[in-house]
Amino acid sequence: MFERISADIKAAMLARDQVRLETLRGIKKEFLEAKTAKGSDGTLSDETAVKIMTKMVKQRRETAEIYSQQNRPELAANELAEAAVIEEYLPRQLSEEELTAELKKIIEQTGATSAKEMGKVMGVASKALAGRADGRAISAKVKELLA
Repeated sequence: MFERISADIKAAMLARDQVRLETLRGIKKEFLEAKTAKGSDGTLSDETAVKIMTKMVKQRRETAEIYSQQNRPELAANELAEAAVIEEYLPRQLSEEELTAELKKIIEQTGATSAKEMGKVMGVASKALAGRADGRAISAKVKELLA
């Protein structure tokens, strides 16, 4: 993932795509910080990279929402454009039907039968669906299925 981002930075420079370039530089900065963080072994797994980028997309969307509320559409549009660039590198998100099917399997595996056992299901689901579905969407669907 790190190598792909580095190669795409060069391509963005050549294409003079400023939004893409700045976004990719931001991703690379986050990756470098994760690689050199205390307790890190100096490598960056693709799984960790996906977590970092998922967090970045979430931050961009929340910031865009705040800008929209403050009547700053140009800044909100920039944040959403950056989120779109980052999403290109993330695994494809599950559709509503796919998410429901996956969660039904997980509920069956864990043997959960009521909303009281939601924590058990969420633990397994969060790990299994990391990067492919939003945590809030997983939580809402688990609640619905266990109700």
